[in-house]
Amino acid sequence: MDADLTQFRDSIEDAGRIVFFTGAGISTESGIPDFRSPGGIWTRFRPIDFAEFMASREARREAWRRKFETDKTLSIAKPNDGHAAIARLVRQSKASCVITQNIDGLHQASGVPDEQVIELHGNTTYAHCLGCRQRYELEPIREQFERDGEPPDCHCGGYVKTATISFGQAMPEAEMARAEAETNACDLFVAVGSSLVVYPAAGFPALAKRRGARLVILNREPTDLDPIADLVLHREIGPTLASVTGT
Repeated sequence: MDADLTQFRDSIEDAGRIVFFTGAGISTESGIPDFRSPGGIWTRFRPIDFAEFMASREARREAWRRKFETDKTLSIAKPNDGHAAIARLVRQSKASCVITQNIDGLHQASGVPDEQVIELHGNTTYAHCLGCRQRYELEPIREQFERDGEPPDCHCGGYVKTATISFGQAMPEAEMARAEAETNACDLFVAVGSSLVVYPAAGFPALAKRRGARLVILNREPTDLDPIADLVLHREIGPTLASVTGT
């Protein structure tokens, strides 16, 4: 084990309360493409703004068409070694939670309890009504959409949308507040697979550093926050986390 990995492992062992902050990079190793990367969906399609979704039935129809198209990839994705390593530290009570920008539900699938996953950008594995907040499972919506090609509406008259945060949609206040509290309480903050350019979510690593926590950044490419980190590792995520956690 080289010096950087040894330092990372020692930081984990010495920590009393770890927060993991994860971005798209951890899920690309499960075969889920980064929406922002070359060839990703946002380089092929203009994102549908929340205001447009609310104002246009055609926009809602297109949003659901894209959703079921991307599900062909999401539905077969499984947690990888990185997810498993983080789940192991949560089970050991070394890590208090996972703050994630991802919407794929792979942290929960790896065994992290739902209440210990803070989803800043929502979750694409189910839907809910934007009016009454009723939860909807996706398969009945898919069956209806394949029959008539029409976007779903709720019995209350509200629009049904995947439980994700779209461009132009307000960040979830409760989740942001929980993420801030966890960041303030940790003594080791590990940012994994995030380019750290999407704010306000990307502000949490810097907040942790200001509050006195050690900051580790594990990402294949450099980030703007590398200069303030205590340790930076530009490596593959799954193998790196597995090696320092013994999984």
